[in-house]
Amino acid sequence: MQNSSNFLFFLPKMVRLLILATVSLFLASCGSNNRDDLDQFISNAAQDMSVKIEPLPEVKPYVSFEYNADGALNNPFKSRKAQSTGGGGIQPNLGRPKEPLEAFPLESLKYVGLLSKEKLQYALIKTPDNNVQQIKIGNYLGQNFGMVADITENEVVVKEIIQDDLSGDWVERTSRINLQE
Repeated sequence: MQNSSNFLFFLPKMVRLLILATVSLFLASCGSNNRDDLDQFISNAAQDMSVKIEPLPEVKPYVSFEYNADGALNNPFKSRKAQSTGGGGIQPNLGRPKEPLEAFPLESLKYVGLLSKEKLQYALIKTPDNNVQQIKIGNYLGQNFGMVADITENEVVVKEIIQDDLSGDWVERTSRINLQE
């Protein structure tokens, strides 16, 4: 028996041409029908489409708002000037020379000891830079015009003069520095 691949080789030339012509005709006729159907589908598809786009919303004009147009509010980005209500009460002495402990906030100072000498008491105050200084009643310390009012074994009493945020008047406040052990 011979191979099937060699089968076409031995067929007469006329039969081979006939088979080739039939297959070509069949393929050509199938291709033309599909192309017509495809062209028809594309042309019909574009006609069936409808555009449904909503119109853009109307753009409203921008209306600017001016903060504090009537001047009734304070500007939060500027420091307020102190406005005294009169009264002429307590005032800090701004003309006196500053003492060394007035360079530090009161909260950063520590009371570390007490010295007594001839009925005078001296408090030992430790600064944030680890220096120890002695003070007595009447000395100033802290950044709010604080004056030492009393020194005991357990605490140093300081009277500060601060400015009230609302009225602008100077008011007195008592603070205490407790002994650090």
